[in-house]
Amino acid sequence: MVQAEHDVAIQDTDRLEGRAALVNNVKAAVALAGAVRSTLGPRGLDKMLVDGDGSSLVTNDGVTVIETARVEHPTARLLISASSSQDKAARDGTTSTVVLTAELLQNSLELVRMGVHPSTIINGYLLAERESISELERVSRETISPEEMKSVISTTLAGKISSALASHITDIALEAAEILSEENGGDDLERLRVKRLEVSGGLSTDSTLIKGLMIAKTRVDMGTPRSSGEGTIAIIDGGLENAKLEMEAEIEVSSPGVLRDFHERSIANLRKSVDHLSSLGVDLLIVRDGVSDEAVPMLSDKGITSYRRFERIDLEILSRITGARIIRDPLRISEEDLGTFTNREEESIAGVTHTTIEGPERGALTVVFRGTSPHIREEVMRAFDDAMGVSFRMVRDSRVVPGGGAIQIHLARHIRAFALGNPGREQLAIEGYAAALEVIPRALAENAGLDPIDVVLDLSAAQASDQNNGSWIGLDATTGRKVRMDEIGIFDPLFVTSHSISGSTEAAISILRINDVLWAKQDPTTPDWKDEEDQED
Repeated sequence: MVQAEHDVAIQDTDRLEGRAALVNNVKAAVALAGAVRSTLGPRGLDKMLVDGDGSSLVTNDGVTVIETARVEHPTARLLISASSSQDKAARDGTTSTVVLTAELLQNSLELVRMGVHPSTIINGYLLAERESISELERVSRETISPEEMKSVISTTLAGKISSALASHITDIALEAAEILSEENGGDDLERLRVKRLEVSGGLSTDSTLIKGLMIAKTRVDMGTPRSSGEGTIAIIDGGLENAKLEMEAEIEVSSPGVLRDFHERSIANLRKSVDHLSSLGVDLLIVRDGVSDEAVPMLSDKGITSYRRFERIDLEILSRITGARIIRDPLRISEEDLGTFTNREEESIAGVTHTTIEGPERGALTVVFRGTSPHIREEVMRAFDDAMGVSFRMVRDSRVVPGGGAIQIHLARHIRAFALGNPGREQLAIEGYAAALEVIPRALAENAGLDPIDVVLDLSAAQASDQNNGSWIGLDATTGRKVRMDEIGIFDPLFVTSHSISGSTEAAISILRINDVLWAKQDPTTPDWKDEEDQED
């Protein structure tokens, strides 16, 4: 019998079909979730990531763990993408997303073994997700006080850094979010408008927020003033130097006079630019590229302090806080393009000169992170990123739900009741979805050294016995008690929880749809010349 053409096409490919493919994918997802599950909650433990060169990183941040680890399995990489998406959209809930996705897949595998088709499971999961999001909207409420807002951020940082440092970082993040609250832009605005600067020395609690730009730069001419008060600033998106040929060429000089004239014209062009800046009353000049040696004394003589070699993003921050426009050609700068700075000061920190420029406008900031080691400063910066991201989004959507696993327990109870109204095998999938939601309080209990089964049963019973506000009863992982989350200030932002549930469901469904996995044994684009030579012989 002639072999089928499609079998010949994949004869150099390992193939997993049907349930075997699902089992393999679920194993990969569960393994990845197991790597970060112990970091969940305020009692979560840290992970040490050791690179091939021996360098190590200690962190409690789930997305940092899974993005740094070397993961080869494509299903695991799909979960990493889901976690990264959660981090970009909500800046929190990354570990919960991975853990919940793995639990959804594990429950779906049990249903497949019972004879439920994956398409039926997908339909049930979609129904459960839609009902969960609707119930989240119903249970949520607005934060009504600055204390509650601070509690939300503190919950985000719980377990990542010490409580004293978390309180300090929370204050910085909330202040920065308030300053940026009136700015137009998407969710990435807090990444673009807030410069992160690491400075060695000092304690982590010495980290500060500067309402301006702080950068490791010193003025071009050390003879100009080290600091100054209010003045006029100009920003050049280029350089204050003679233009260079952009192509390889040679200039033949017939006499010394020609070379002298060429140099004098170059000096004259520089002087023309400096005179133009001086006529506009410029006190401070910021240049993205270089400032030629010939232009330095010209600027100093005109009383202009200059800085060079700025990154584009730093120029944008300066433009935002001073109101100056970024202009390419210095001769095209007009009075309308100038801005105003309120203070400029240079200081030496740990042997490095840093310049701080402040302006009258809002919309851009610098956060200076201190610490005794680079690892500590990086961990504090990661904690601030989470706090800043949540704070910035909370200003726009301040709705919260109870933390401490309370909302997951409530959703599980609600979804089980919802499943009874759905006939057919979708009911089994909806019940499996409800059971998967309980993985979050189970993980919180495990990391706190408590029995997860007892905790889930006790929380379910406590919520059921309170018909009014039972949904707000959750686990205080610090004390191990069942309490109302709004009484002790443990809140989760609504957008974090809803995006985590939606992202987990989408990732689980994407993997459930995979019915065939083909592993290529060799790269088909690389010809095997040796075999062809043997055939010719």
